[in-house]
Amino acid sequence: MKYLTLDIGATAIKSALFNSEGQIERSDECASNGNRGAQALLQAAFGIIEQYRDYDGVGIACTGQVDARTGRIIYANRNVEGFTGTELGSLMEARLKRPVTVDNDVNAAALGEGAFGAARGQRDFICVSYGTGIGGAIVIDGRVYGGQSGVAGEIGHMITHPCGRECACGGHGCYEQYASATALLRDVRRDFPEIQTGRELFAALETQPELQPLVDRWIDEIALGLVTLTHILNPSLFVLCGGVMTQPCVLDRLVRVYEPQIMPSYRPVQLRAAELSNLAGAYGAFVRIREKLTGQGDPTQ
Repeated sequence: MKYLTLDIGATAIKSALFNSEGQIERSDECASNGNRGAQALLQAAFGIIEQYRDYDGVGIACTGQVDARTGRIIYANRNVEGFTGTELGSLMEARLKRPVTVDNDVNAAALGEGAFGAARGQRDFICVSYGTGIGGAIVIDGRVYGGQSGVAGEIGHMITHPCGRECACGGHGCYEQYASATALLRDVRRDFPEIQTGRELFAALETQPELQPLVDRWIDEIALGLVTLTHILNPSLFVLCGGVMTQPCVLDRLVRVYEPQIMPSYRPVQLRAAELSNLAGAYGAFVRIREKLTGQGDPTQ
């Protein structure tokens, strides 16, 4: 059997065709046109699907809050206007005449890391993604925990600074306003406006040591959230996603800051950088659609 996956984001759509063993036979990427609204995004998705012919089902990892049971987009922010409420799973199945699964992108990334990446062999862990915002997924006994309405894991919107910075969700003091990559760059640009990207920032650390305190304070914010999650959920492993987590200096300091703050009875807890990079969502979408078609979940078991 062959499985087509789409990782649909506000700016790009990544596609991959998997065989039954979980090997990618073909992949592609195109602009999602999400800034032009939901209809433009859907047109882009169908356009990339039309480039493939030989597949038995489609697994989708998607931006926004997703009810994985129905494939409905429960909520999407302003990055994709009009996407909230879209019955994505039903639309896809009606158009493609094939089975379709739809998951939130971070939930899919967690499944991918659990089957093929940093959490391989682990049945219980927490995945946290640090980028424009902060996303999360809680995996219990190999399954993503969805909560009452299927949208559990909004780690970026736990309050770490009461009455703090205003967040796009309408709240104040949310974790992602202090610990996301966006938050880091916002703070850096106040004093160093020439730095525009995370890559530029970490390259500049070698010659501009005055940047280090800003990075250290940001890592302290990351640790604050992970300590809170540790004392609530008692995990054995955090898988940390996002380009910033590929920087060795980030994970090294994070471990040093985090470990002394957790109670001894909660140790040990491992902090690992994700291994699948921007393919984690595709691998997770493959796990889900394969399970739907064959009843086999994690293909590595």
